[in-house]
Amino acid sequence: MNKERIYERFIELKRASERLNEATKIHLVHDIVYDGVIQRFEFTFELCWKTIKLFLEFKGISEIRSPRDAIREAFAYGLIDDGERWIDMLTDRNKTSHIYDEADARLIYERIKTSYSPDLQALVDRLDVAIQEFK
Repeated sequence: MNKERIYERFIELKRASERLNEATKIHLVHDIVYDGVIQRFEFTFELCWKTIKLFLEFKGISEIRSPRDAIREAFAYGLIDDGERWIDMLTDRNKTSHIYDEADARLIYERIKTSYSPDLQALVDRLDVAIQEFK
């Protein structure tokens, strides 16, 4: 794994996280906002675990085959603080692909807004520091 690929993926993640943060600040209460935030969350989460995978593979940790593996190894490495919340995030991410109940969608939206988006941003910040070290 080369450093340039990690950095490219990280820049994609950073942009996605910024766009998710922007979306969570929209105060309009409308289904289109919920849908947009949830879709941005899905995209950002996918980039997140794939960036973790690339980064940790570069650091010599190669047994990452799934988002759950990435979360476990990121927690062990110190990239994330609350492994359980990240597992909850993964569970909600998996639900969003097949969510049809409006009440469930709104609950997930609230978790994205209050917990998941800040957690994703905290990971981006930590990765930024770690990646700058080997640039």
